[in-house]
Amino acid sequence: MVDITHKSTTLRTATAQAVVKVSKSETIEAIKNDTVPKGHVFAMSKAAGLLGVKRTPDILPDCHPLPIEFTGVEYDINGLEITVLFTVKTIYKTGVEVEAMHGASVVALNMYDMLKPIDKGIEIHAIKLLEKKGGKSDFRDRFRKDLKAAVVVCSDTISAGHKEDKAGKAIIEKLESCDVKISEYVIIPDEIEDIKAKAKQYEAEGIDMVIYTGGTGLSGRDVTPEALIPLLDRRIPGIEEAIRNYGQDRTPFSMLSRSVAGTIKDTLILALPGSTNGAKESMDAIFPAVLHSFRILKGARHD
Repeated sequence: MVDITHKSTTLRTATAQAVVKVSKSETIEAIKNDTVPKGHVFAMSKAAGLLGVKRTPDILPDCHPLPIEFTGVEYDINGLEITVLFTVKTIYKTGVEVEAMHGASVVALNMYDMLKPIDKGIEIHAIKLLEKKGGKSDFRDRFRKDLKAAVVVCSDTISAGHKEDKAGKAIIEKLESCDVKISEYVIIPDEIEDIKAKAKQYEAEGIDMVIYTGGTGLSGRDVTPEALIPLLDRRIPGIEEAIRNYGQDRTPFSMLSRSVAGTIKDTLILALPGSTNGAKESMDAIFPAVLHSFRILKGARHD
């Protein structure tokens, strides 16, 4: 199956439809009057759909097992057509589009099975996804497309040429995938004044965000938070909490990180771990959602 361990858990919703077309009005009347020999068509078909949606990953090999936290089935009769609307909700890392379509299909097929003794001309049509919510595509278009970022690697070892930087490059890769332009990528030693100078320089240049990697641990040379916190106009604890919470689900050492988030005027400042995995996971935890902050900084109203 596709690796979804890097994704964040969010509310996911999907609605699918299936259309059952009978061949005579007597069939519709039998459904309405509950005279179908095999029982109550709508109630039994709904039950079949509820069972079916839970078995989706057992039948479709690439579907992830996930918690189904809501299932709703609605019917709409229009002439000889019965439209089935099947809605599924979960709070998880991946969507429920296939589950909704599978549920609608099972409901329609069960209706066919129950009605075939009294109607030999039943057809199933238009099984399709109507709507989905909760994935990253729902939010991507809401972000500005003109953002610029500077990436600063804080490391004595890397700045001295004794080690290759991978964390900074991982950050750049994520930024580019979010349509953020890289204005500068620089490697500096773990010196408080150097770290401060970069933040002041980029804010003066109007850079939208400055992302530091390294120096957020507990060693004597880890001084990035000490350098940046006095410069910040406002801390953003929610970003810091999201980074550590995401990391803690993946390693017990995330709680030791002192990642920092805040603003200097309209410039967003982020200080992330210096390890490659730490930097990558921190970016996965908050991007692209953190880009919404730039609409707020510019005075846009919340949706």
